[in-house]
Formats: sequence, structure tokens, C-alpha cells
Amino acid sequence: MPTASDGRGQDDVEQREPQEATDLNQKANAATGASAAGIRAIFAQFIGFFRTRFDYTAFAREINPRIQSNERWSWRITTPGLLAHAIKEHGWGFIPNQVLPPMMANVTVGAILYTSYLQTLGALYGPASHQSKRVYPPPPVSAALGAGFAAGSIQSVVAAPLDALQVRFRTSDMLEGHYKSMWNYASHKLREIGPKGVFAGWSLSFFKDSLGFAVFFATFEAVKSQAYYSFVRKWYGDYKPVFRRISERQKSHRTEADRPTIKPHYTMEPTFLLLAGVAASVTQQVVQHPLTAVQNVHYNRLESLDYAARLEQPHAHMMRSYYKAYKETFRQCQRQASRGGGWRAWLYKGVLGTTVRQVPSTSAGLIVFELVRRRYSSFEDAVRIHKDGYDILLT
Repeated sequence: MPTASDGRGQDDVEQREPQEATDLNQKANAATGASAAGIRAIFAQFIGFFRTRFDYTAFAREINPRIQSNERWSWRITTPGLLAHAIKEHGWGFIPNQVLPPMMANVTVGAILYTSYLQTLGALYGPASHQSKRVYPPPPVSAALGAGFAAGSIQSVVAAPLDALQVRFRTSDMLEGHYKSMWNYASHKLREIGPKGVFAGWSLSFFKDSLGFAVFFATFEAVKSQAYYSFVRKWYGDYKPVFRRISERQKSHRTEADRPTIKPHYTMEPTFLLLAGVAASVTQQVVQHPLTAVQNVHYNRLESLDYAARLEQPHAHMMRSYYKAYKETFRQCQRQASRGGGWRAWLYKGVLGTTVRQVPSTSAGLIVFELVRRRYSSFEDAVRIHKDGYDILLT
């Protein structure tokens, strides 16, 4: 078995060499990404946490009288209640026509994000490309940052049409019968705005997604792996019992070579996995929340940009229009920041509530992401950390 150092020059680690083929790795990564994205999207919308990229309950809320009259909270204004009312009013066709298209779009974009991350991480850090149950030594922060940045960049490109449809969506158009379904709306609107409209304001999405998911995945890997392994080493750092409590904690059994082997408590790793999801959500919001505030201001200018693009103006003239739009966005942000108590107060206004709403669905998605990744790994792999006179076994 190959050995690796933990960086302190004391511990040696054994891990069985993975034997999975490249095509199986790609299939596993795709399954992992799709599962995590699906759980995150469904959990987020149905439980009411975390605003997905395309809100597929927007139409259902607009036709619900309880929402329009601002009634106090009840189960009837939750997502299941909203959908039940919509189905009662418009029949079961409401689900495939109005709900399913944005739901599928959200899951697809999320699956591309997670799959791109796994593929890129494997390219940047060799051990992560093997379908082993756990990667040891864990990927460095630089590799997770790079993989997260690349995955976020890819997602921003794929999601550009989805973002363009989201910011231009008007419920009144659906209510007035301009479009029969979300499928019809997407097809008509994308033809109307064209590629120029799709990528208007894309640079802000690029920075928000790439930087946000860089710190998101780097924090997740750091807490889930590096912090966990460090904690295990310190918790079981000295095999010789000092107190009886420690002796009972360090239950061990003898290996074939009569060498004590300690297996950490089964609740330790899930705890760190949950903490990793929470920490990743918080750090991601620190980066993305202020960029979202700027992006919302800029999106208000898309209507004028769409009009200019429909005039089929020369490319150079359109580039100047985009540049002027960004300058005007910055000036408007300055005015709002001055009225809101400064840049920091304005950019981070409401960040606490947004973070709290995002944590549950993001943590659930990351837990599924990790569990499915292990589902497609080799369960024969185990990490054995050699200490002085005993081993710590991570299965």
C-alpha cells in the first residue's frame, strides 16, 4: 500500500490503490452531481429555504389570493399549498407546463456545477480522480479553490439563458395569455433577445459564481477533510490512557500483527460533514451577497439594452452601450450606498437572513453530494494513520 505523510512528519497513511477506470469515474461524478443538485433544488423550494436560480413557484404565488392579500403564514402559502391551489384552479397540466421546466433547469445547472467540480478537482489533484471512498491526504485548499472557480465559471455560462429568462419574466404575460406555458415563454423570449440579450450582464454572474463557488468548495473540503483529520489525530493523539474516561473512549482491538487499532466514533465524521455544509454556505454568502446587490441594480437596465440590441446596431456600438450600462450601474450603486449608510452596510444588507435561509438546503445538498460520491467509490479502501505504537483506522 502506498503511504503518505500528514505534513507533520509523524504519521504515515496507508490507502489501497484505486482500480476504477476513467469512464466509470465520469459516470460516478455525473451521478453524484445530479443527485446533489436534485436534492438541493427540491429541498430548497418545497421547504421554503434558499431561492433557487429560477423560482418555479412565481406563477403559483401570483395567482394565489392568500399571497396577494398578505395573509399571515400558514401551510396554504407554503410551496405544497401554493401548488395545490394552482392545480385546483388550472388542473394537473399546471405542473408540466409551469413547474417542471424551471425545476428541470435548476437541477440541470446544479448537476453541471457539482460534476464540473469533481472532474476539475481530479485534474488538479491526482488522488481525487480515483474513485476511492476517501481521499487522503485531502486536497489542498488551492486545488479546491481552483476546481470551485472553474465549476462556477462553467455554471455561469450554462446558466446564462436561465438567468436571462428569470430577470425578464413577467407574471402578467402568463396571466394575459401571451404564453401558454413556460416552455413557450422560454422559446419565444430567447428568440426575441438573441445571444446579445442572453449574455447581457453575464460578467457579473461570472464573478459571482466563480468566486462564490471557489470559496464554497474550498471551505467545504477544508472542514470536511482537513479539519476532521486534524481533530481525529488530536483526539486520539495519545494511546496511553491518562484517565479512565479516555481509556473507555479509545476502545480498540488487536490486529493480526497485535497492533492496537482505534476506530473513531461513528458520529464524528457526520458532524464535521454537517459543519462543512454550514461553513461553506456562510463563506459563499460573504462573497456572493454583495455581488448580488450590484447585479440586481444592473438587471434593471436590461430592458433598454434589449431594445438597443433589437435595433441591430453595430457590434462596436453595442459594446459601448454595455460599457455605459455598467458605468451607470456603478453610479446608481454609489447613490444607494450613500443613502444606505455606506458601501458595507448597503452591500451586506439582509445577508444574515439570506444565509440562514440557504444553510439547510445547501447542507442537505452537500451531504447527498458526499454520500453519493462514496456510493460510487470502492468500499475496500480505508485510511490507516500510523501513530507511535497504534493505528487510527478511517473506514
